[in-house]
Amino acid sequence: MPPRKRAAKRPDVPAAGRHPATSGHGTPAADACSVLWDQDGTSAFGTAAGAGFFVVLEQSGPWGRVAARDSHLGAELGTELDIRCADAGGRFMLMRRPSGHPDHDGRRRVLVAHAGARPDDAWLVSAEVARPGDLLQLDWSALARGHRALVRASLPDAEDAPPHLLICTNGRRDVCCAVRGRPLVAAAAGLAPGRVWEVSHTGGHRFAPTAVLLPWGQGFARLDEKTAGWVLDASNTGHVPRELLGGTHDRGRSPLPATAQCAESHVRALIEETRLGALWAVPGDAEQVDTVEAVVEVAHEDGRSWRVGVQRRPTGDRRPESCGKVAIDVHEFVGELIEGP
Repeated sequence: MPPRKRAAKRPDVPAAGRHPATSGHGTPAADACSVLWDQDGTSAFGTAAGAGFFVVLEQSGPWGRVAARDSHLGAELGTELDIRCADAGGRFMLMRRPSGHPDHDGRRRVLVAHAGARPDDAWLVSAEVARPGDLLQLDWSALARGHRALVRASLPDAEDAPPHLLICTNGRRDVCCAVRGRPLVAAAAGLAPGRVWEVSHTGGHRFAPTAVLLPWGQGFARLDEKTAGWVLDASNTGHVPRELLGGTHDRGRSPLPATAQCAESHVRALIEETRLGALWAVPGDAEQVDTVEAVVEVAHEDGRSWRVGVQRRPTGDRRPESCGKVAIDVHEFVGELIEGP
């Protein structure tokens, strides 16, 4: 692959300090991490936090930096649920309704999603639990394998659920998530009541506002009210918005390693494929070669396939990945078509 010239600032990335998600609300500081990463539109490809499945528990009240441990859920239970998820290859998160955060001791909602290496295998169920500790009875092995019937059997009253959008708002991890995420979640919740939640951590503060679309584990960067509305509308039929294809907004799907995320997103943008279930990176196919970090095969349901070379390249910039941290060398994942139809 020849050296890539640094592109000019991309026109669809908001200018520093004028992010539409914060219009009429608090404005991030000029040196906030997400503002700095907006300025030249560094690609978000390959940055979705890894997880094969998600367990997301409603927990009102304040969240600390590590919300599972630092909340009114209780450190012992939160830590145990977090460990069980991580050990089985998943991600445990807390969520709150976007209408204030008063504590409550009643029944609470839980979302359980299997993201699936192939996105057409993804599913999402929702239930209410009387006590948070009831989640310890989940069939974690079945969840890791994507066995929905067994998971539902271990989660009484679970029902299939429509797609949900989880928007990070945890200012204890990064102020950008609070300043940019909270106005966005309030607006988006009005567009799809019951399908939008504040969530404790999606990773990628530098791309705030960030979100994860369940059940697919599809990560999004730099959302605003308009683009969040497009995501919610498109997800009803298993699609992503055409306008959000490409490295400005597409972080990739969480079940895949970073190089496979990048390859899949690269092909999705190349052919403008919006249906999530139509395209997937072939599991375990990545190969190491001298000139690129990996070569990944991406398959389409119609029988077409592509081989994509993926590199993690320095951009030549230095910026903090999170507010208050020291600046580091910036890298981004870049895909290049090697072979295709």
